[in-house]
Amino acid sequence: MSALKHATVGSPYRVPPEPRRWSAILLAVAMHALLVIFLVVGISWQNDKPAAVEAEVWDMKVQSAAPPLPPPQAEPEPQPETPPPPAPKVVAPPAPPAPAPDIKLQQEKKHKEELRKLAEEKKAREEQKARELAEKKEAEQKAQEEEQKAKELAEKKAKLKAEKQKAEQLARLKAQMRQQDMQRMMAQAGAGTSGTAAKSTAPRMDSGYEAAIRAKIKSNTTYPGSTDQPGNPKASFRVEQLPTGEILSVTKIKSSGVPSFDDAVERGIHKSTPLPKKKDGTVERTLVVDFSMKDMN
Repeated sequence: MSALKHATVGSPYRVPPEPRRWSAILLAVAMHALLVIFLVVGISWQNDKPAAVEAEVWDMKVQSAAPPLPPPQAEPEPQPETPPPPAPKVVAPPAPPAPAPDIKLQQEKKHKEELRKLAEEKKAREEQKARELAEKKEAEQKAQEEEQKAKELAEKKAKLKAEKQKAEQLARLKAQMRQQDMQRMMAQAGAGTSGTAAKSTAPRMDSGYEAAIRAKIKSNTTYPGSTDQPGNPKASFRVEQLPTGEILSVTKIKSSGVPSFDDAVERGIHKSTPLPKKKDGTVERTLVVDFSMKDMN
């Protein structure tokens, strides 16, 4: 190369002769072969950058003229590095296939049937509970009724027993009264005197005792009618009592002519049992009680 430059600078310019055509063709073929070799070696090495190769061809016959420069050689493209393997994709499990219309219909039908059975079971439990509650209530009511009947029966028996005892006592008292009346009649007959003598010796009614009896009977008598009647009607009743003052019987001797007044006085007498006693604690077995309308004022 330096020899070429020296010759060019020191000598006058001469046009070199035209090179032979066959030699140029051979030179081109050789250059292409070399290029192919370099490409193959560069591909096999991959990471090694191929070194640039320069070649000069000298024509020994003609040294004065410089041969044309070969075309620039293209560098082989670098091979891309091997990319890393891609990350595996997470594939979601496939969704279950939608049930067929007939299967879905069967499922809905089955669900409705289960709901119906649950509703029937709940209704049956409620009905059973209501029946048990009604039976319990009925049993309690029946027990109360039986208890009430037993209580009423016991009260009735006690009342019958008391009435029987009272009747027996009344019968004994009446017998005693008849016996005393008989003895009094025999005593009057044996005295050989008139009834006037016996009457004069009989005990008189204690005025305080009689007033106490009338006051009690009046306090228990309620007459809603008018007492302003002409003639001042009067009703008379015979009352028999026990030694304790309890009234045995009340008999109307004379009516006042006003039935409502008679009934009011009779109710008042019954409500006044037991009647007051005398100061000495005794009672008159038989009393005659008279009440007029004005006595109610």
